[in-house]
Amino acid sequence: MTTSSDSCIESKGSLARLAPLEAVLFDVDGTLCDSDLLHYYAFREMLQEIGYNGGTPITEEFYSENISGTHDEDCAVFLFPDDRERGLKFVEDKEAMFRKLAKDQLKPLNGLNKVIKWVESRGLKRAAVTNAPRPNAELMISMLGLSDFFDAVIIGSECEHGKPHPDPYLEGLEALKASKDHTFIFEDSVSGIKAGVAAEMPVIGITNRNSEHLLMEAKPTFLIKDYDDPKLWAALDELEKAGAHSV
Repeated sequence: MTTSSDSCIESKGSLARLAPLEAVLFDVDGTLCDSDLLHYYAFREMLQEIGYNGGTPITEEFYSENISGTHDEDCAVFLFPDDRERGLKFVEDKEAMFRKLAKDQLKPLNGLNKVIKWVESRGLKRAAVTNAPRPNAELMISMLGLSDFFDAVIIGSECEHGKPHPDPYLEGLEALKASKDHTFIFEDSVSGIKAGVAAEMPVIGITNRNSEHLLMEAKPTFLIKDYDDPKLWAALDELEKAGAHSV
């Protein structure tokens, strides 16, 4: 069994091989901001209204295991396997409800400003890569004050395949003209971690509201609680030292 201290050592080694670092790719929902709870509230209320699951409210575990991080079309098919069109309309209405909630309640993830400054001060390329529909992504990025931070915003539904396929992250690399050998990813969902791993980049998983066990099964490089986690900064320090030695 790998201990947490071993995991930290492995994570440092894994990030150190990226030196010199070129780019950082960020998921949006649950990664830049604590939005998953708002999505869960919207799904729970709207599904209960239509009598889904016999009118019994869905649990946060159900949301985390089956809905969080999925592409809207996949979510529609999962919830309404016999009526895709109804599913798509439901998900569209749910996204509108989420945007209303987000305007009043969206909050950045702890330490986000610190990691944003770290990326900016080193002149790294950066992109947001998300399965969220573009109106959601642009609203969240704008509310967080990051509209001018990202060099590109990649939307899963605008790619041939969304996450968990690697396409969105590969498109992010292409948009930035960056190498996968010098780029890492921040993600909080199983589907997102799988997408990053499939794109052959190290993924730092964030245990925001998803199960640590499920996230680990997707094989992130290591997990952090948020951007204030000492494990993250130890790994970034190690990466910088490796970069200095490679000059």
